[in-house]
Amino acid sequence: MQIYEMANNKLLEKLSSVKEEINNMYGYDMMNNITSRIKTPQSILNKMKKKRYELNYKNLVQNIDDIAGIRITCPFKNDILTIKEIIGEMEDIKIIQEKDYIKKPKESGYSAFHLIVEVPINFKEKELYVKCEIQIRTMAMDFWATAEHKMRYKTKKKMSWLDSQKLSWYAKIINMLDTKLSRLYMKG
Repeated sequence: MQIYEMANNKLLEKLSSVKEEINNMYGYDMMNNITSRIKTPQSILNKMKKKRYELNYKNLVQNIDDIAGIRITCPFKNDILTIKEIIGEMEDIKIIQEKDYIKKPKESGYSAFHLIVEVPINFKEKELYVKCEIQIRTMAMDFWATAEHKMRYKTKKKMSWLDSQKLSWYAKIINMLDTKLSRLYMKG
């Protein structure tokens, strides 16, 4: 877990250092908020079991890309690609995969842009490249995802099919509002 914490801290430091510069350059808080987390060992085990990976270190390193995670929220959809491009130009950060859940939201309604990146760290006199996930989403997407996560995963109550459908519909409504607000901002 130590190598993931080191990579996460390095990535958070790099993003935080450019946040103010980017916000000054664009004249508003494009990078509204940056948070980080490390998955708990139990959460990692649950994910490996769910995906039917044999529980060993090799599978953990090769197949679990989101042990270390950074989330960036921004006001407008247009900001997401700008932030992605800025991350792509950062020294030492290598984008190895992109997942566009904005063009193709998950069935649940979840929408965001995910990057799997490799971050170099020095560990025991060796340079290691450690995978981290960066989620970039608007404040509206973040509001829905946070509420959905609490209702679906952080409760003992089982969600009904109808309530699940409602959540998906609410995600579509929020997506429409997000698009309209971005267009309105771009016009101004």
